Amino acid sequence: MAETSRVDMKKSWELLASAIFRSTASGQGTTDAAVRGLAFHRYVSASTPMPRFLKPVIIVVAQGRKLVRIGKNEYNYGENICFVTGVNMPVASCVMEASEEKPYLAMSLYLDTELLSALAVKTPSSSGYANDISCGAMIQEMEPDLVDAFLRLAELSNTYDDIPVMGDILLREIHYRLLKSPIGNLLRTFNTLGSQGNQVTKAINWLQKNYKTPLRIEELAERSNMAPSTFHKYFKNITTLSPLQYQKRLRLDEAQRLMMAGQCDVTQAAFSVGYESVTQFIREYKRLFGNPPRRNIIYLKNTSQTNKLNII
Repeated sequence: MAETSRVDMKKSWELLASAIFRSTASGQGTTDAAVRGLAFHRYVSASTPMPRFLKPVIIVVAQGRKLVRIGKNEYNYGENICFVTGVNMPVASCVMEASEEKPYLAMSLYLDTELLSALAVKTPSSSGYANDISCGAMIQEMEPDLVDAFLRLAELSNTYDDIPVMGDILLREIHYRLLKSPIGNLLRTFNTLGSQGNQVTKAINWLQKNYKTPLRIEELAERSNMAPSTFHKYFKNITTLSPLQYQKRLRLDEAQRLMMAGQCDVTQAAFSVGYESVTQFIREYKRLFGNPPRRNIIYLKNTSQTNKLNII
């Protein structure tokens, strides 16, 4: 019976890889699906780690391998394993294994936090949620029911007439199965009102909207209903960065986006994201991205790395 189950899972992963390949028929890169929050990814070569932010998401790799770095933590995973973030996380990610003959094939689904909160109330967990969680991300072996749900979601993305009805049904099922799985404890931590994780999530959401504003830890802690020292501890445990470091990452990420879009030059980018010193901006930009702003943007625009900015 166990052997039959392994064969069935192997077949499911093969079918999932085929469905992703068909959904990225246009070639290498990221393809947004018609289903809300869903995207497919195909790459034929390995890449170097690219700093970026990840929203709450689940990433399912059907073929190849992926590396995600969050602070000092490394998550190296391939098929049978999914990667999940419960909050907006600063990461550096890259494709580890991919070739023309055996491309990297993955699908990602941005999580609906409002749906998770609503379902968490209806599906209480015997273990509750963890207030002392160490990081806002994890990898986990996928259970057969979850793999099957993602396979059906991948196949649904090519049947456009069914998406308006079946899309929401499948998304609801996937969120429910995530809460019932070993991943559920992580997701409940950030989507249960009153939990420490949920309070930090509110602070993160505020920072994302107000990253230009000078940061005062006392005010941010007050928004989270925590003492400053407690807030700082939980914030860093979850994101691996202090609130000030997190704000800097938000500013630098947005500055890169603005320059890539051709909306401003280096000086304009620095001031538009809240820096008062262009010299400081250039120094911190180089520390994060490896090159000064102008050189980094030229490199990204002139190489295939531009497309890899979408790798998640």
